[in-house]
Amino acid sequence: MAGIEPEEQLKELASTLSSIEQVLDLDTMRRDIAELREQSADPDLWSDQERAQAVTRRLSYLESELNRVEGLRQRLEDAATLYEMAREMDDADTRTEADEELAALHKAVQQLEVRTLMSGDYDAREALVTINAQAGGVDAADWAQQLQRMYLRWAERHGYPTEVYDTSYAEEAGIKSTTFAVKAPYAYGTLRGEHGTHRLIRISPFDNQGRRQTSFAGLDVVPVVEQSDHVEIDESELRIDVYRSSGPGGQGVNTTDSAVRITHLPSGIVVSCQNERSQLQNKATAMNVLQAKLLERKRKEEAEELSALRGEGTTSWGTQIRNYVLHPFKIVKDLRTGVEVGNTSAVLDGDIDEFIEAEIRWLRQQESA
Repeated sequence: MAGIEPEEQLKELASTLSSIEQVLDLDTMRRDIAELREQSADPDLWSDQERAQAVTRRLSYLESELNRVEGLRQRLEDAATLYEMAREMDDADTRTEADEELAALHKAVQQLEVRTLMSGDYDAREALVTINAQAGGVDAADWAQQLQRMYLRWAERHGYPTEVYDTSYAEEAGIKSTTFAVKAPYAYGTLRGEHGTHRLIRISPFDNQGRRQTSFAGLDVVPVVEQSDHVEIDESELRIDVYRSSGPGGQGVNTTDSAVRITHLPSGIVVSCQNERSQLQNKATAMNVLQAKLLERKRKEEAEELSALRGEGTTSWGTQIRNYVLHPFKIVKDLRTGVEVGNTSAVLDGDIDEFIEAEIRWLRQQESA
């Protein structure tokens, strides 16, 4: 917005924020918060741990969103006052402070605007993320583990609770696969664009000749199922195996056959859970993961059928989506949106919001085209 007076920029931002407030429906948000506060004050709520945690997570999220919007509105008013003070006092330092706040407000409003683009049927759900090592041997297993850490750190940066359900460790280093939940509203809508193949290029730390290695890991993101979802699962079509939980070693490795692996024979989908001490708890969690994956499979099949009836081509996001290059230069580039970041260390430490925000906009364009 170079060349536009700051006062006009603030007016445009205020107008954009008003549109965002309408989409988010702040009055409904306030009513929901009041209802959830009433539920959370009920002493009987915690007799159902799962429901209690869902209520408190939803309440915390809505309060945070409301504070975020109201805080931005106040910051816009304060910025206008700051510019007025700078003009009246003819103070360069105050003007610089106001300019810095204006730039920060542009970014904050754009980030909030992205939230309004998540209007899909399942976008408001929590997310289940599965990462699998693909081509590249031990480097791919190491890369899959780095990706797991990247997403867990991203969630931690935002204060989103996570729970790792299963991790299958590779023999030499890294992991073969992992499944974890991101337990925050709109986690699925936020992360669904990350679905696909992630490619790493680097000097392999496992090659004694120091050669460059390309390795791949696949990411699958599905929405968590809710009670209103209907996923028919025939028990006769399941193979259920129990085994001893595995890990990289140490006292945390279980000594009983509590881990559960469920194979859905018609689809070939395999899910596992080993994070609970009880075999029954692990089975229940694994069934929830299976339901989520079958629901997503059903949703995609219905979307493809609808596209075929309309004579449209279907768009697949399950292909290579992003390159992480650590040698001979350092850059992370998204192949769909064109977003590039040179600070690879920050990206691998969970600083991926720039990629996520761009792909949410990109997905919205693809779906509305």
